[in-house]
Amino acid sequence: MKFLHSMVRVRDLEASLEFYCTQLGLVEIARRDNQQGRYTLVFLAAPGDAARGQIELTWNWDSEDYGSARNFGHLAFAVADIYATCQRLLDAGVTINRPPRDGHMAFVRSPDLISIELLQEGDVQAPREPWASMPNSGVW
Repeated sequence: MKFLHSMVRVRDLEASLEFYCTQLGLVEIARRDNQQGRYTLVFLAAPGDAARGQIELTWNWDSEDYGSARNFGHLAFAVADIYATCQRLLDAGVTINRPPRDGHMAFVRSPDLISIELLQEGDVQAPREPWASMPNSGVW
């Protein structure tokens, strides 16, 4: 058995691609438009990691209400520098729901309210400001 991908339904494909690709750093590896089914599938992966777990963004052309998306759980990514990643995301306007106070873990939310867990790759970094005293914001 081999894990292939996780699917996330998105309300706004362009806003989601801005978040996942431009801000988070994933790359688009495939796209399929289905005229009959009225949907678009976009497959994303971490750079250089297309052979392993992928994310499938499903954009239904007709509007649907997906609720708060808490039933999905979360996606998780290892990052080389959790502080630099969170700062880049914060500078891009992304809300940091759970700051990396411990130098190990943070949570942000996609435009479709999907929780994204960021984990420090390798050794945990020492706590540092402004992250160490930053409060949580929202839910993840």
